[in-house]
Amino acid sequence: MNANDEAAGVIGRNTSIIKSDLMTPEVLWAMGRIGSVCPSNDGSKIVYNVTYYSVPQDKSRSVLYLMDVKTCKATQLTNDTNSENGAVFFDSDRQLLFLCGGKLCAMNIDGTNRRELTTTKADEDIDEFLLSPDGSKIVLIRQVESTSSIQKNPDDLPKTTGMVINDMMYKHWDHFVKTVPHPFVADFSANGVGQEQDVLEGEPYECPMLPFGGVEELSWSPDSKQLAYTCRKKVGKAYSMSTDSDIFLYDLATRTTRNLCKPAGWVEPETDDTRSYEDQAINNLPEDCSVGYDQDPQFSPDGTKIAWLSMERAGYEADRMRLCVYDIAMGTKTYVSETFQSNVDTYCWATDNQTLYFAGSWRGSEQVYATNLKGEMRQITKGDYDCSVQGLMADGRQLLIKRHSMSQADEVYLVDLKARAEKNITQLTHENDYFYDNLSFGEVKERWVTTTDGKQMLCFVVYPPHFDPSKKYPTLLICEGGPQSPVGQGWSYRWNFQLMAAQGYITVHPARRGVPGFGMEWLEEISGDYDGQCMRDLLSGIDDICNEPYVDKDKLGCVGASFGGYSVYWLAGHHEGRFKAFISHDGIFNEQQQYMETDELWFPNWDLKAAPWRKDVADAQRVYNDSPHLSVDKWDTPILCIHGMKDYRIMFTQAESAFQAAKMRGIPAQLLLLPDENHWVLHPQNAILWQRTFFGWLDKWLK
Repeated sequence: MNANDEAAGVIGRNTSIIKSDLMTPEVLWAMGRIGSVCPSNDGSKIVYNVTYYSVPQDKSRSVLYLMDVKTCKATQLTNDTNSENGAVFFDSDRQLLFLCGGKLCAMNIDGTNRRELTTTKADEDIDEFLLSPDGSKIVLIRQVESTSSIQKNPDDLPKTTGMVINDMMYKHWDHFVKTVPHPFVADFSANGVGQEQDVLEGEPYECPMLPFGGVEELSWSPDSKQLAYTCRKKVGKAYSMSTDSDIFLYDLATRTTRNLCKPAGWVEPETDDTRSYEDQAINNLPEDCSVGYDQDPQFSPDGTKIAWLSMERAGYEADRMRLCVYDIAMGTKTYVSETFQSNVDTYCWATDNQTLYFAGSWRGSEQVYATNLKGEMRQITKGDYDCSVQGLMADGRQLLIKRHSMSQADEVYLVDLKARAEKNITQLTHENDYFYDNLSFGEVKERWVTTTDGKQMLCFVVYPPHFDPSKKYPTLLICEGGPQSPVGQGWSYRWNFQLMAAQGYITVHPARRGVPGFGMEWLEEISGDYDGQCMRDLLSGIDDICNEPYVDKDKLGCVGASFGGYSVYWLAGHHEGRFKAFISHDGIFNEQQQYMETDELWFPNWDLKAAPWRKDVADAQRVYNDSPHLSVDKWDTPILCIHGMKDYRIMFTQAESAFQAAKMRGIPAQLLLLPDENHWVLHPQNAILWQRTFFGWLDKWLK
């Protein structure tokens, strides 16, 4: 950031923040974050956005860059106080279409002739957009009023803040559900947008799906005449208990829709207080009927097929995400990633209409693979990093990806699909090179540990910069969340392991039972066994690293978020004196309380097997009877409890209860509540407070 930018209050890259070669929270938040990436139709350019944060202003700004692929020269296209994002090429690559302040805007690719295409006050609420292949149509994602759970208040009480609630799912993730997103289709030209048609007109459902879905959940046919979209056509109790979403095909000319995942006449089974949706639906399914998550459709280049991501079982949020290919003429589905015993995350079609490229997690990293329609696979990339597929370049020979690791944030790369895996990647962007060039990072090593049941478990160990093996270091056990989230080459702007290393801590990350990337048996052993083998795996990870002379066994900490926070609360009552400090962020403290509070009930219905009042389900009762709050009598170690008060997945009352329990026991405890944060911490100053509190607590008890 230059002096003129600072004086004008314009948020940009800030390189003046570095004071030494060790990372600090402030340095971490000065780094640019690469978001969406889009190649031009001729493959000569890419447009991408980078988000910069200002801690003093407590806000962010996203800017657009245009890069010449051949020279890797990037030009910033915009430089004002507004954020721009979601840019795509149109008009034969002469112009860019993007969002700014909720409005649809356009400009020449050199940044000139900038203009708004939607100009009325009502047009300031566009969430995302999707341009058709021929450029004549556009989908605009807008919010529409929802009264499926929260009824509309009387018109003569305009200032009331009360809400009359009639069904479940009245709150989701971090908001009360008063609106839902709908896709609107309209004619489009460089002059503006025509009359819009709500694809879900009169329907109370959401598309894209909340809370994380975006325009990747919709896809235009190559002839721009049809739209495939993802939707879970459920509300209230049914929505809260099932993951059953489907792919729908909408015809623009007839305005008709058909479900590609269910046979005609399909009737939804009733739900009750167990995971009965899965029990009732999975056993007597019609042939070729999908009842799990189906999402993210993509038409093949010739328009004869649609691919999408598909889970098999309803209610199982962590089921294996498979790559499904639907033949439109035949009406048949083929699963083409069956030999890959892990999740398919991002993907795209090849130009031959017979091959798909996808990224998936396996043994601690996320690589790119290719599969044909017969399910014959080959690995494309190889290395200590995680990849995500962004799209195929125009020549069909290069794949555009983003890549990160524990030691590098996302950057954009090109993958040569014909070269060997070890030598086929070219880096395009260098957004944060200044930081990497001026900071010292710790070494990341793999370590394989024998578990208590005789299996081999991968652990990642991150060492402090300037590590000296003759010294002793405080060491942290990192408890993974999810509970079925990957342990791999992740980069985080909060749980950043290089930041922890820079504070002088060794960190160990066990890929415990329940972590994907090690086969379905390993993944599924955690369901119904939260307090069992996965906890023994975590302890095996910390016990193993303690065999090293450089680990100070008297200065061990245990930290984690979400299910990792549950792990911390549980281990606080079962650690047998190993740890000297605990930190739980957004963790589950009381399992019975969690069941009655959470928004998405398919989590406990599957993983805990049943509701807590189901005394007839022995597996469920065993887990509920070993809830962390029932072992507070054995707590003996200082604990920090952190929680976002807008977290409706795991309510902040969990942290308040744990903090109060510790205080009642006379155990040193601290509580950090964040009133305007959800399951994450998104505001810059809250994040800095989080990190200062986090390290302050660890330093107090471990240094």
